[in-house]
Amino acid sequence: MRVALGADHAGFPLKGFVRDALERLGHDVLDCGTDSEDPVDFPDITEATCRRVLDGRAERAVLVCGSGAGAIMAANKIAGIRCALAHEPYSAHQAVEHDDANAIAMGAWLVPRALVEEILDRFLSATFDCDEDTVRRVAKLNALEAR
Repeated sequence: MRVALGADHAGFPLKGFVRDALERLGHDVLDCGTDSEDPVDFPDITEATCRRVLDGRAERAVLVCGSGAGAIMAANKIAGIRCALAHEPYSAHQAVEHDDANAIAMGAWLVPRALVEEILDRFLSATFDCDEDTVRRVAKLNALEAR
């Protein structure tokens, strides 16, 4: 799978670890920045990363910032992106299965490195349930976005 990866300056210390885990899992990584701990604005990195999903260059996005909170807020402002906070494996796959998430955010200050590879694997191997209830709920999410 092609995965867009973006991190702000606070997420940068974890970004290389995430990239290595993605590659070990057999995924192609599209690096969307940043390349240092020099300050950058997380909404800019988030938008650049999520745009790769919207234009088809990537199938999913992984965002890393300090807490994950800023990235998830920015991502969910972008029409067509459904981003979940994933600091443990259950949320990573559940968000795809029940909410059709196409992006996750992780907090470099919070997510245990020992769980990163499992979180990514669960997120990227999960599929949307497509049952009547989940389809209806995601349609309601999309309707909220359209208002």
